[in-house]
Amino acid sequence: MATQKFDAVVIGAGPGGYVAAIRLAQLGKKTALVERDVLGGVCLNWGCIPSKALIAAANLVEEARGAADRGIIAEAKVDVGKLREFKDAVVKKMNGGVGLLEKGNGVQVVKGTARFVAPDAVEVRGTDGAEPLRIEAPAFIVATGARPIEIPGFAFDRKDVWSAKEAVDLSEIPKRLVCIGGGVIGMELGTVYAKLGSQVTFVEALPQILTGVDPEAVRLVQKGIRQRGGTVLVNAKAKGFSRKDGALAVQVEVDGKPQELPCEKILVGVGFRPNSEALGLAEVGVKISPKGFVEIDEQMRTAVPSIFAIGDLIGPPFLAHKASKEGEIAAEAIAGMRTVRDWVALPGAIFTDPEIAMVGLSEEEARAKGDPIVGKFAFGALGKAVAIDHTEGFVKVIADRESKLLVGVTVCGPEATNLVAEAALALEMGAYLEDVALTIHAHPTLPEALMEACKLALGEPIHVLARPERPRKPQAGSAAHA
Repeated sequence: MATQKFDAVVIGAGPGGYVAAIRLAQLGKKTALVERDVLGGVCLNWGCIPSKALIAAANLVEEARGAADRGIIAEAKVDVGKLREFKDAVVKKMNGGVGLLEKGNGVQVVKGTARFVAPDAVEVRGTDGAEPLRIEAPAFIVATGARPIEIPGFAFDRKDVWSAKEAVDLSEIPKRLVCIGGGVIGMELGTVYAKLGSQVTFVEALPQILTGVDPEAVRLVQKGIRQRGGTVLVNAKAKGFSRKDGALAVQVEVDGKPQELPCEKILVGVGFRPNSEALGLAEVGVKISPKGFVEIDEQMRTAVPSIFAIGDLIGPPFLAHKASKEGEIAAEAIAGMRTVRDWVALPGAIFTDPEIAMVGLSEEEARAKGDPIVGKFAFGALGKAVAIDHTEGFVKVIADRESKLLVGVTVCGPEATNLVAEAALALEMGAYLEDVALTIHAHPTLPEALMEACKLALGEPIHVLARPERPRKPQAGSAAHA
């Protein structure tokens, strides 16, 4: 068996792994990146990137169909084959870009599946039947990610029962689609199909879709689903499905009462299971939780000093940008830098309609800890939102009552996933309400809503009428941001 030696080895080329490999190379480490499939992992190939390409296309379709009120008459038709080609081209371009970045930074990409045979060595087996390769290094970063969970009665068959991977493949637009799971994946992809013409029913076992998200934002998402002819069932458990007359029928229990949901396809998006098996991690001393997640310290180091782990492999939240940051931290720790996982602000972005983004504490979390100041500014009172005909939603800021320190922001509405960046920077830098309120924002723009929400929290609103925090019942009118 041939042996190669490196300063560091990364296993898994998703958004955590490929970033870690680049950072290691930047820090002067001779680095190998082992990947059994294609560069970019789930995010680039079957998740974040292709889904956002489809979401953008679906948004364009809906914009065209609803533009008559603005004097634009358009007939939007969807060519599924062309849309699929566009999505595939986006993925191919990004995939090639990752390869160029690795090559340009001097990272050696090794194709195959790795398994630890010692704390400082892995055996890599290729898919072509070639002789295994032994790779030795004083440091390893494991970034093998996670895979969709299958639930009883709904095994993924790539035909009738889809995971997110099949959903973004866009083989067809079913007339009726049942989405099992009201989390981020189900809600995003289900909304895409609703906009492209499917009648979508969402089935969520918990009392609320998008668990943990501000209920006011969730209500707006549910409203949008209803407007598109969709249905949301909560407290609903999927029990199985049958085939009837060339179609499918999903059996569910809603508040304990049986129902049957006819459909052509079923999308299951109920979470992820870590890819921690078959790596030989436990055999070399790495500690793994009962759910399969790898245990790490603040530098991403496992119980074995030479082995680090990042991304979905170590547990939720399952976010690509979290994995990338952890990859940088692990690489810098290997290089001897004083770095730890100590961020203040980790934003979340949900590409539903309206979009939702949040960073820091939610209002509910903040109230559980004390008595915060809350300022909520509606997009309906913002000139740019009115001008682009997207007035749904709000920006909500949460601050400590005594110090006025900003501790959380939730955005629901147009471009929410972009607007959250300023909020994340504010939290990371320890900004106070006054810092954002006194910052001049360009007009007319959507980010003005964050400034206005901070002014409102301070009791100094300009473009809405002030109202006392208590009692909360009286409503005040608002005037559009001129």
